[in-house]
Amino acid sequence: MNASAALDLSPGAGIVLNDVEWLVERQEPHLGRVHLVRADGDRQRVSFRFLVNDPNCRPSSRTAAEGADRGRQSATWSDVKPEKRPLMEQRFAHLMEVKCGFRSGDPFRPEPGEPRPEYDPDRTTLTERRAAKAAELSTLRPEETRLLLGVAHVGVRTLERWERRRRKYGVIGCADHRWLRASGGHPSICEEVREAIFAVRQETLHRSRVSARTREIMIQRYVRETFKDAEIEVPSYHTLLRVWKEWFGPGGARPRYQRSAELPTKNGHVLVTRPGQVVALDTTILPVMVRENVFGDPVTVHLTLALDVYTHSICAFRLTLVSDSSVDVAMVLRDVMLPLPMRAEWGEDMEWPYPGLPAAVVSEFAGHKVAALPFFTPETITSDHGSVYRNHHLVDVQEAMGCRILPARVLRPQDKSAVERVFGSIRSLLFEKLPGYTGIDVADRGADPEGDAVLTFTEMEHFIATWVVKTWQNRRLAEFAPSWDPGGDHSPNTLFAASFAQEGFDLDIPSPETYYRFLPEHHVKRIYRRGVKVKGLWYDAELLHRPGRQSARGGRYKQQWVIHREPRDRRVVYFQDPDTHEWHALRWTGLPPEGEIPAFGDTRVEELLNRVREAGLKPRSDTELVPILLEMLGAVDPVESWPSQMTKSQRMQQAREIAQAQAAAADRPQSQERGESPLLAAAGVPEAELPLWERARQATRSLDTHRRRRREAAGPLRPSQPASLGSSRRGRNLFVIADDDDTPGDPPTELQGSGPQAAEEK
Repeated sequence: MNASAALDLSPGAGIVLNDVEWLVERQEPHLGRVHLVRADGDRQRVSFRFLVNDPNCRPSSRTAAEGADRGRQSATWSDVKPEKRPLMEQRFAHLMEVKCGFRSGDPFRPEPGEPRPEYDPDRTTLTERRAAKAAELSTLRPEETRLLLGVAHVGVRTLERWERRRRKYGVIGCADHRWLRASGGHPSICEEVREAIFAVRQETLHRSRVSARTREIMIQRYVRETFKDAEIEVPSYHTLLRVWKEWFGPGGARPRYQRSAELPTKNGHVLVTRPGQVVALDTTILPVMVRENVFGDPVTVHLTLALDVYTHSICAFRLTLVSDSSVDVAMVLRDVMLPLPMRAEWGEDMEWPYPGLPAAVVSEFAGHKVAALPFFTPETITSDHGSVYRNHHLVDVQEAMGCRILPARVLRPQDKSAVERVFGSIRSLLFEKLPGYTGIDVADRGADPEGDAVLTFTEMEHFIATWVVKTWQNRRLAEFAPSWDPGGDHSPNTLFAASFAQEGFDLDIPSPETYYRFLPEHHVKRIYRRGVKVKGLWYDAELLHRPGRQSARGGRYKQQWVIHREPRDRRVVYFQDPDTHEWHALRWTGLPPEGEIPAFGDTRVEELLNRVREAGLKPRSDTELVPILLEMLGAVDPVESWPSQMTKSQRMQQAREIAQAQAAAADRPQSQERGESPLLAAAGVPEAELPLWERARQATRSLDTHRRRRREAAGPLRPSQPASLGSSRRGRNLFVIADDDDTPGDPPTELQGSGPQAAEEK
């Protein structure tokens, strides 16, 4: 085949293969093949590669001549003007009477007198019925009626042409081609003027916003200065304005956003054909007021969602108080890769249902029963340009996962329209039914959504998880059906099951060490006698001081140690032993041996360091920071610190710190035997996080213990018992005779003291 000739494989196009003409019936782009049909009904299925490389394959000249619609979209019912639609319907009725004898096309809904004898399919042939219809239309009177219907010159060949078009396009095929003729374009736009228009378009993208009159002058200048010898006539202002709107849109956008929209894409259009190929991330405010678990106040939470674009499965989600952070989004990506455990209230209908992979196999790999929610390692992650998605930590997490980052264009929600529509669907299907619903904006809000809130933070998370597994994953997808079966009934679960037969399934469950790798990294140049310093606090352990300990890392951070920090719980940091590759918890040097201090995050550490800096204190060790930290955590209980006297922002801060500590404890790898983290147990850190009042009591006890320990450290020897009264005066008396059994230098005994009793004895 000639390489310069374009091979059209759109449905309805004709190709000649080995001197035999075929029509393209349909394509299967996800499988790379096309279905061909011949005039006698014979069909065959070939691949795109075969057609492109076959020298005996060429485009059909007949379909190329008939292809007036090449480069145009197919005509629809709305393209026909309202006054022409009755004529098109009457033509369709005539064709139906010729085909089956009934104008409606349905033998079960006949009109009075149907079928007429000359159109009875049991007694006449199709050719006879066409001839009878042509004779009937030619005898219509008066002439105005024939001209009005457009059947003034209708013969058998015309009826055959109408029937072919009706079979191909439906009712719209009965319309006159002059009603839907192609636009004549703009003949006055020659190649030189077209070049000038595009040149001005590129120039105005880099300039500030200009008017259409200025663009017209720029086009005229370009034509006059570039094509000096040629006499080229530039169209009028109104023609250029109309052409500009047709080619580049109305131009109502700001130049800044137009430049971002004109950025070229690296890989072109993304065709999603399998689960995990593209995962969309986004965060929105939950339109339902919930009550936080500490004080019970109604609060607004944020919902972070991870959506598989192919199956429209909600792979993972997370609720966060106030706003999410990079660690929360990183844990959402980790949840996408991990199978969801079954909960106590869930029945067998919510267990792993996908055929081709037994639930027992998945449970054996995961170590627990797995719920009916897909899990996989994403290949591409797309998100907006929020600060939580653009920071270095999350970029490092995505690179550690081995996936590509495909951020959406600025202010272009259509790049991640799938997750935007899911937020709207969840609002209408779920959130509108819950008490405390706040509506879309302030104008739609109820009288008191805060007072209507009844679900707590934990109950809302469990409720959404149950709804996603039980309802959303089994919900029918209408307009989101796959390309290979656009009219079928599919749900996220059925699409994920169908992908097993097409692409297979990689049962790759990440190890628990993924949690530590997803935490922020800190590079330390050397290990001091006090340990390592991370974000203002010192951490230490015995394994850091082994003899010959030196980092062998190379590259950008040559000979530096990597420490992973948990922003939600700063009591410990994590260090991987280079010899055994095991993860160890480095305790904060200010922690007491019992590990009685409650969890605290980055916000509390910054507040602690600021308070110490403002007070002018220079602690020699982190142990001296413990009293100040415990007072901040609730050891001191003045009136203004009572929950009833605290402001809403203060209560929110306390509740968020407790919620972050609980989330961090839930994300840590748990020991299957004891149900706790062996790292934190070895470091002396309590695993379970207590409510606010228990945290205050725990902080108070820890502060008392810390002060007692400091007193004991200041005076290690217990003071001796004081002597009796008068012993010092008696000891200096020169007339006192020492006893025989008393040794020289010994202090006088009680019997040798001076007093009334001693004088009487003498």
